Amino acid sequence: MNNAVKILILASIGGIIGYITNVIAIKLIFRPIEPFKIPIINKDIIGIIPKRKSEIAVNIGEVIQEEFLSLDEILENIITQEDKENVIEYIKIKIKVIVNEKMAFAPSGLKNLIQGYVSDAIETEIRQSIDDLTEEMLIKANRRINIQKMVENKINDLDLYELEEIILRIAKNELKHIEVLGFALGFMIGIIQGLIIIFI
Repeated sequence: MNNAVKILILASIGGIIGYITNVIAIKLIFRPIEPFKIPIINKDIIGIIPKRKSEIAVNIGEVIQEEFLSLDEILENIITQEDKENVIEYIKIKIKVIVNEKMAFAPSGLKNLIQGYVSDAIETEIRQSIDDLTEEMLIKANRRINIQKMVENKINDLDLYELEEIILRIAKNELKHIEVLGFALGFMIGIIQGLIIIFI
């Protein structure tokens, strides 16, 4: 058997070992889901994610609340200035219809005068009331809604098999790259070992 074949065999073995090692390492992130006791050393073995699920949930909740989903930004977009203007316009139209219906007998000049007065009152009083109500709603929402806690609860409520499936689905390509990288590194180490055996 010539040297090139020896190096190729050692490289292939190294690549296979590297690939299998990384596949097992990835599996150990999730498995075993239930603690498994090793009799001789009397130690429980459990996957990283099942073991630290609560801690992971807290960290993900923090990141989402602080970096992605600011409650203030969400609340600011619930009631916009345009929404307030639409409410005021709607009230004005409704008042105009009511005045016309209830005061059908009155002269048009009087009706116009009342409608103008009511319209001015709406502009000042209702606008301020809407602003006050909006601010109160935002304050209450800020007290009641906790995005971090909601995310934590959702993750903690997930079955570990579901959580594993979600993570694998999201990071499928990245995990595949890790497996391939294990093969590549093992292959290179095998070549180096072959060269050392032959030339030293």
